[in-house]
Amino acid sequence: MRVRKATHLALTLLLAAGLGVSTDSAKAQTTSQKKTTPSKSHGTSHRTKTSRKSSRRERGQKAPTPERISEIQQALGKDGSYTATPNGKWDASTVDALTKFQQSHGLTPTGKLGAKTLQLLGLGSSTAGVAPPTPPISSSTATIAPALSLPRQQ
Repeated sequence: MRVRKATHLALTLLLAAGLGVSTDSAKAQTTSQKKTTPSKSHGTSHRTKTSRKSSRRERGQKAPTPERISEIQQALGKDGSYTATPNGKWDASTVDALTKFQQSHGLTPTGKLGAKTLQLLGLGSSTAGVAPPTPPISSSTATIAPALSLPRQQ
């Protein structure tokens, strides 16, 4: 009878301990669900940041370097539009000289650099504003290109 009472007491304690643990874990799960539920209901998702850098290109043109501005000022000076000493700074006298140059060469006097303006200054591409840029010729395309242009024989 003593063994039976001891076993019954031990089982009762284990059952009570088990119920206590399960209710604590149930409360913890309920609390964690309440914490995560609002973020899901708002439609926001938390994404982990990756270490990969974005491959997007920056839009628009970049400002010319001081060396390039000096080249432009020298070219404007050869034309007689720019009378100051080239300083590599895009200032009001440079804009005025560029406007004067554009007006004297039949371009719209905007004071902004464009492909046609650079071409007339002798600093641009020969195809600027005329045709799309031509790709550089490499040794692999130079040998393949003539074979592609030959007519087929039947």
